[in-house]
Amino acid sequence: MPVYNAESTLTEALESLSRQTFGDFEIIAIDDGSTDQSLDILQTWAQHEHRLRILQTSHTGILGALNEGLRACQAPLVARMDADDHSLPERLEQQLAILISNPQLALVSCQVRAFPAEDVHQGLQLYLDWQNSLLDEATMRREIFIESPFVHPSVMFRRTLVEEAGGYQDHGWAEDYDLWMRMCLAGMKFAKLPVMLLEWRESAQRLTRTDPRYSSDNFLRLKAHYLARGPLLNRADVFIWGAGITGRRLRKFLLQEGIHPCAYVDVDPKKIGRTLDKAPILAPHELSGSWTKAKQPVLIVAVGARGARPLIRTWLDQLGLQEGQDWWFSA
Repeated sequence: MPVYNAESTLTEALESLSRQTFGDFEIIAIDDGSTDQSLDILQTWAQHEHRLRILQTSHTGILGALNEGLRACQAPLVARMDADDHSLPERLEQQLAILISNPQLALVSCQVRAFPAEDVHQGLQLYLDWQNSLLDEATMRREIFIESPFVHPSVMFRRTLVEEAGGYQDHGWAEDYDLWMRMCLAGMKFAKLPVMLLEWRESAQRLTRTDPRYSSDNFLRLKAHYLARGPLLNRADVFIWGAGITGRRLRKFLLQEGIHPCAYVDVDPKKIGRTLDKAPILAPHELSGSWTKAKQPVLIVAVGARGARPLIRTWLDQLGLQEGQDWWFSA
């Protein structure tokens, strides 16, 4: 279900899809009111690419285009990509094979490489390194509150299950991450192929760079919304590890969800012993005593410092707390 929006790279995307030679499938191209030559290119390709069907919409935006494409799909399996990305020739075949052989799977992704190399900044590469490392479902579910575990253009999913989860919805934040959250909390199963099958174009015009729905605050709003409906549901005492900028920003959105942390944990001696909204800020070694006295406790780690995750994970492992049951990373 490609969404085409870049004339200069549209031909490359069509070529990458046309190289997919297995089986019988349809390419649905959504032209959302383009004003360049994109529609002409699509119509020219449709003359010799019998699998290509063109849908024209009028500036509905990414959400409207996604849902329009989803409604047009009749096949049980749907793959999604953007106009300026590249699918490797074997991508769809390999994703189809794993979905057929594992009927319980709702969605399969793959590893992703960003290009062109000279435009890939460190933050994007760190994200890709992380999401490329999530190769089993337990890890994806455990770390889903850190960031989106899938690059949206890399997925293939069962149409009926995505529709059952509510499809793409507009909540003012990332529509793909929102869908993965709903599918995860519904117990749907994910997989990721341990091979690079999609090249994801980096550019200053990408929606994640320009659309306010993908701002850091809106990502935190999304996380707080689904934390409240998932890990924090029916938990009486909520601890937050991190009384710095990241923890305070998450706290703001948790309060909007009716979640009032009972305590914070931090390593900064200037913060330890103080309070935040009347909740004490504890040193890590004080967590154990407070945890044993708490009712239905749960901990969310909200620390953005690079390299903090393995240190905090080791500390919590030593306390006997189980990741994905007693505590989750959110940054």
